[in-house]
Amino acid sequence: MSHAEKSLSGHSELSVLINDCIAQSRNAQKKLYDLYSPAAYGIIKRYMYGNDTAAQEVLNDAFFKIFTKLDQYSFQGAFEGWIRRIVVNTLMDHLRRNIKNDQNFKEVQPEDAYVNSEGVEKMSYKELLVLVNSLPDLQRAVFNLFVFENYSHKEIATFLDINENNSRWHLNDARRRLKEKLIL
Repeated sequence: MSHAEKSLSGHSELSVLINDCIAQSRNAQKKLYDLYSPAAYGIIKRYMYGNDTAAQEVLNDAFFKIFTKLDQYSFQGAFEGWIRRIVVNTLMDHLRRNIKNDQNFKEVQPEDAYVNSEGVEKMSYKELLVLVNSLPDLQRAVFNLFVFENYSHKEIATFLDINENNSRWHLNDARRRLKEKLIL
């Protein structure tokens, strides 16, 4: 259960909060923002490491969409999942507009992307995130979408306006780069 879900005592309290937000209650909107923005910002920062201004812009855009589409939430499935989907879609819109596609492909073999788990097991989560965040923007986006969000290459290609092979190449090259950094 998320921090936001723990802060609301039940489904009816969430329903009241959502309906108050739809009715334009600034207090309800602030409460919803305060409950869900930390998790949303965490997702955004995984993609936009080192660019706090752009990350804040994406967060603002995502919450604008959340508040303007709140009447479309059907109370089917987790509200946090609905928010996450809007945040990821907003991120993809931003990345499509701002990431330059690197078309300099080189063949990467699957065995080149293999990483001995012993080295990874000794690292903390924060250390791994630092490595992931050191990847070029497009590779970081593809890696995050594939590994953390569980999207297929077909979905990633659609999100980022690239082809599926381009997505596979960026994932493999990201793995290769991470392997090199783990060895160092």
